[in-house]
Amino acid sequence: MSAMAASWKHFRDPLSENNPITVQILGICSALAVTVKLETALVMALALTLVTTGSNLVISLIRNTVPPRIRMIVEMVVVSSLVILADQLLRAYAYDISRQLSVFVGLIITNCIVMGRLEAFALKNSPLPSVLDGLGNGLGYGSVLVLVALVRELFGSGRLLGRAVVPASLYERGYVNNGLMLLAPGAFIVLGLLIWVQRTLIRRVEPEG
Repeated sequence: MSAMAASWKHFRDPLSENNPITVQILGICSALAVTVKLETALVMALALTLVTTGSNLVISLIRNTVPPRIRMIVEMVVVSSLVILADQLLRAYAYDISRQLSVFVGLIITNCIVMGRLEAFALKNSPLPSVLDGLGNGLGYGSVLVLVALVRELFGSGRLLGRAVVPASLYERGYVNNGLMLLAPGAFIVLGLLIWVQRTLIRRVEPEG
C-alpha cells in the first residue's frame, strides 16, 4: 500500500468501519446533549472537526521536540487554545447558537476522541496523515451527531433547522410529535439504533471476555 493510499485509509476508516461513536463508543455524552436541534449538532460537529484536525496537525509538527514526560500537558495546551478560538468565533458570529451549546464547546477539551487521536496517532505520524486522521475522526463524529439530531428534531418537534417540515394537514388529522425524542431517553434510543445498524453493516462482533 502506497503512503498516499495509507493516508486516505486513515481518513476513511473513522467514517465507517472505525467510527468514534458507533464503533469505538467515544464522545457519547456530547452526542446526547447537543442533538436536540440539528443546527446545534452541525455547529458542534464543525467545532470538533476543526479542533481535531488542527490539534493533530500542531502535535504532529512538534512531536519530535516535545519531551515525553510533558507531552500530555502540551497536548492540553494545544487543544484548549483551539477550543477557546472556536468558542470565541461562535460568540462573535453565532451568539445564539453559542448560548444553546452552553458549556459543551468548552468540554471539547476533555473529549476523549481529541486526546485519543493525539496520543494514538499524531505523536507517531507526519503532518499529512495526522491531518487526514483528525479530519476523518471529526467528520465521523459529526456525521453521527447530525443523524441523531435530524431524527430527534424531526420526530420531536416536526421541524428541521427551525423550519416546520411536517405538513399542517397531518396535525389536523391527529398527528402528535413524539416528545420522547426531545428527552435524553429518546437520544439513547436513536443512538443505540445507529450503533446497531452500523455494527450490523460492518459485521463487527465484540470479542468474548
